[in-house]
Amino acid sequence: MRLPILFLFITVMLDAMGVGLIMPIMPDLIREVEGGGLADAALWGGAMAAVFAVMQFLFSPIIGNLSDYYGRRPVLLVSLFVMTLDYLLMAVAGSMWLLMLGRIIGGITAATHATANAYVADISKPAQKAANFGLLGAGFGLGFVMGPLIGGLLGEYGTRAPFYAAAILAAMNFTLGWFVMGESVTDKIRRPFSWKRANPFGAFRSVINLPGIRPLLLVYFLYNVALYAYPAVWSYFTQERFDWTPQIIGVSLALFGISMAIVQGVLIRLVLRWFGERKTVIWGHLFDFGAFGIISVVTSGTIALILTPISALGAVVTPALQGIMSRMVDDNAQGELQGVLTSVTALAMIISPLVMTSVFAFFTREGTPYYLPGAPFMVSSVLILIGLVVFARCTIPDPDA
Repeated sequence: MRLPILFLFITVMLDAMGVGLIMPIMPDLIREVEGGGLADAALWGGAMAAVFAVMQFLFSPIIGNLSDYYGRRPVLLVSLFVMTLDYLLMAVAGSMWLLMLGRIIGGITAATHATANAYVADISKPAQKAANFGLLGAGFGLGFVMGPLIGGLLGEYGTRAPFYAAAILAAMNFTLGWFVMGESVTDKIRRPFSWKRANPFGAFRSVINLPGIRPLLLVYFLYNVALYAYPAVWSYFTQERFDWTPQIIGVSLALFGISMAIVQGVLIRLVLRWFGERKTVIWGHLFDFGAFGIISVVTSGTIALILTPISALGAVVTPALQGIMSRMVDDNAQGELQGVLTSVTALAMIISPLVMTSVFAFFTREGTPYYLPGAPFMVSSVLILIGLVVFARCTIPDPDA
């Protein structure tokens, strides 16, 4: 079973890499294809990031349901094969519409995380499931770090190099899966495809059945929109403000991802022990409010690089909020809650790139009334402040009650 798990580990890592791989080289790639200035490139980049997130949002439940009927093996292998072709398309695309098509296809092929989890559930013994799920989670987190790092380093050899490298990785993983992955869906567990179950908007209907959760969901949504300013505009902001190369941009994004993983995987336990969930959310918001404010006006690239891992300390907010909401719903509604949180996160990933890149473009294009490349991070500070006010008005149950 080890080789199939390795295959799934690499698969979810490639899914996550699809988001970050093109971040460091996107400004140069868009201007290479389309021409124009950095402000125009940011608008195209925001649209492409939003399209990628929309496709993942729409197709994750569809692909998951297809795998319940046709099996995990064909769904995962077809997705990897198409992913390989998609990266090759991105590598040779000579127009923005081809690049956009590549992001649409990429978002669909990267929507296989749920299918990978389902395969793990199929093949794991009950005592092994948690550990194997954790391994896939580690692969997904590693992909978020490796994506911008590989994109930045290979970007030094040209804007197309990261795509060729990703195509090779996807093809190699397809080959591995072809030989080591058996089918886990048997006639006993196979079920017909249903559009009702595959509807990604179904999770939102659950919100009305979770009393007291709505304002916390708003806080969760605002926080994620603010936080996604980093992947949305960091490449454009640092190139405009500090003239950073793709290599430095990739390293900084990887540094941020590693710092977030340490904060959410290790430090969160200590912080919760010291402050409790409610104070952790409050202090995390206050910290992010200050961090976003400083980044919005900083003029030194060295200071910005130093602030990158420090700013990740505010990431304690997300798990603390999840813990509060989890305690506020019944045990039999935990899956329902997680579905809602997944949908809220997906919406934030769709909206944030559009908003943040538009703000960046307005404050950096020629003739702007006020030049401020860091304006998107000011918007993030405002969203954080609004979220803090909403949270302060919420009634949070005592964890010991």
